[in-house]
Amino acid sequence: MCWVAFSALVAGVERFGLEGPVDRWRAVRDEIHADILKKGYDAERGAFTQAYGSEVLDACALLIPRVGFLPYDDERVVSTIETIRNELTEDGLVLRYRTDQSDEGLSGREGSFLICSFWMVNALWGLGRRNEAVELFERLLALRNDVGLLSEEYDTRAERLVGNSPQAFTHLALVNCALQLSISRGGNSAARE
Repeated sequence: MCWVAFSALVAGVERFGLEGPVDRWRAVRDEIHADILKKGYDAERGAFTQAYGSEVLDACALLIPRVGFLPYDDERVVSTIETIRNELTEDGLVLRYRTDQSDEGLSGREGSFLICSFWMVNALWGLGRRNEAVELFERLLALRNDVGLLSEEYDTRAERLVGNSPQAFTHLALVNCALQLSISRGGNSAARE
């Protein structure tokens, strides 16, 4: 997200004529980018990891192409999405990370984070896997409660919504996915059949 911040600062100057030390911001943005590519990607694992020197997966890595850090067709992005899909899901829904592998200070099991599952919808769409993206999106919609709201997490074992409810971030991700999936076939060169 530091890269995103500096990228946005540079864009503010370049696109909107705002004032600021754009050369410095551009240099910092590029330095962060190079550092993450060097230290944040585990080539043996085939995935961007939660932290430098760690093998722990984090679903936040699904945002890498979404924020423009790398394109969807970059082999590191593709392998990260696949690794998360294979190793960080329960019953097809995405965990933020595995609590037994991450030292976050909390114990116990967490449910699948619905925002992360919506991020997977966007990732699949970006890879051109439209049918899989739509299938997961529709599955997530089916989890809504009787008034159409979603919580923070879904417990696949207990088959119920858990955590903060309603959860604004989950609904924001739902809206973003709905917009992404509604783009016409010809309107998005990154999304291909």
